[in-house]
Amino acid sequence: MDSMIKPRRALLSVSDKSGLAELGCALAAAGVELVSTGGTAAALRAAGLKVTDVAQITGFPEMMDGRVKTLHPMVHGGLLAVRDNPGHAAAMEQHGIAGIDILVVNLYPFAQTVASGADRDTIIENIDIGGPAMVRSAAKNHRHVVVLTDPADYALLKAQLDENGGTQMELRKQLAAKAFAATAAYDAAISQWFADEDAQQPFAQRRVVASRLVKTLRYGENPHQRAALYICDAVDAKGLPQAEQVQGKALSYNNYNDADAALQLVAQFRDGPPAVVIVKHANPCGVAVADTLAQAWDRALACDNVSAFGGIVAVNRPLDGETAERICGIFTEVVVAPGADAQARAAFAAKKNLRLLIVPELPDPHHRNLVQTPITGGLLLQDRDSAQVAPADLRVVTSRHPTEAEMRDCLFAWTVARHVKSNAIVYAKDGQTAGIGAGQMNRRDSARIAAIKAVEAAAAHGWEVPLTHGSAVASDAFFPFSDGLLAAAEAGATAVIQPGGSIRDDEVIQAANEAGLAMVFTGMRHFRH
Repeated sequence: MDSMIKPRRALLSVSDKSGLAELGCALAAAGVELVSTGGTAAALRAAGLKVTDVAQITGFPEMMDGRVKTLHPMVHGGLLAVRDNPGHAAAMEQHGIAGIDILVVNLYPFAQTVASGADRDTIIENIDIGGPAMVRSAAKNHRHVVVLTDPADYALLKAQLDENGGTQMELRKQLAAKAFAATAAYDAAISQWFADEDAQQPFAQRRVVASRLVKTLRYGENPHQRAALYICDAVDAKGLPQAEQVQGKALSYNNYNDADAALQLVAQFRDGPPAVVIVKHANPCGVAVADTLAQAWDRALACDNVSAFGGIVAVNRPLDGETAERICGIFTEVVVAPGADAQARAAFAAKKNLRLLIVPELPDPHHRNLVQTPITGGLLLQDRDSAQVAPADLRVVTSRHPTEAEMRDCLFAWTVARHVKSNAIVYAKDGQTAGIGAGQMNRRDSARIAAIKAVEAAAAHGWEVPLTHGSAVASDAFFPFSDGLLAAAEAGATAVIQPGGSIRDDEVIQAANEAGLAMVFTGMRHFRH
């Protein structure tokens, strides 16, 4: 059949009435009969348009509080009939079914109702039944019917009507695909709500996650890989996709990945003193707190100014001009902050390639949402690692107890270590990372690499001794042997925080005692692969 179809009748039933009057006027001007329901019909009539009620088509009034109005053969027959099929045409004539060539439907606001905190009965009433049924009927029959589920697409239909007096197959296919995605996302939200209601079953038998394309990226981790940014349909999402990009070129896949790692870590200090995090390849290379952001930047950079080159910076306070000027002292890819004053923005403006991202707010570090990792042939899901330890949770296992200063350093190092790729070792002193060892196949090498970086930093700054002298060291998992702990002691660490739980704990504790270390067990590990 001809790909261009001149529409004669449209059915409109929408919750979101933006753009409805303009669309109705365009359809009427094109000679299209308008059929509608309830509030949609009232809105069209208020715009001065002639409207036929669905009840006149079906011969039945709306009933059961509007639950039953479009679930009728006169509606679905008009949507599903294959116009050039003789049998379908005969059935239409026999039963007086007229074709519906345009369907305009958007669904009850289920997700928004859930987000509003409505009671369960109200949420259930906002599960649309007739709308998705009509959308699927029209989308299936897109050879003959155009279906609109998004007010943003009204202009596409109006343009084709103005240009051709009808709709082209390519547009109908495009809108059908979007319609099926819309109903799938809608059902996914309902399915997830039911799953979330059952606290005893955190992992449903089927898990469906809907997401929307934000943008395609230049490439993935490497130039030969394709990539795109999507956001989940959660209405309360707050992160990098929701950030305002003040300046700089488009972010790459790696920029998003690294910036998210920086944002997650700096969120750990959301309610603390000014903090700065510097990340490279998703691993922190410098973290510090101080009385001001500028001081915190200097202290974070001092940990490893070599790795910081070309890195990602995240802060837990709105940026000021002094801090921005200091950050501009080295090449920085991205800066993430919950705000920036005029002086800070002016300082960054001189670095046209630097991306400045203003997030709506720092994420909640205690939020226990699920994270997923694809594997060949499947998908792994787990709770986000948001568990915390407090001083009262720690168990001193050595003869010497840590001092108050050592305990503060232990907790600071432990906070950072959970965001370092395993095997992770973090030295910290006075609210500042002194050395970070990440991603090694054994813990001893991580301890040694972190110590080497501290020695190099001391040489670069002219310090008499590395910052690891008198530091606390955190290990994301237990020391399986004493060699890693002894490497930390050789680097100058005086206190250790680790999960414990190794079959050689007694050997490691003995080595710590012999080295004069204070050591505490958390009973909790933080692998990060």
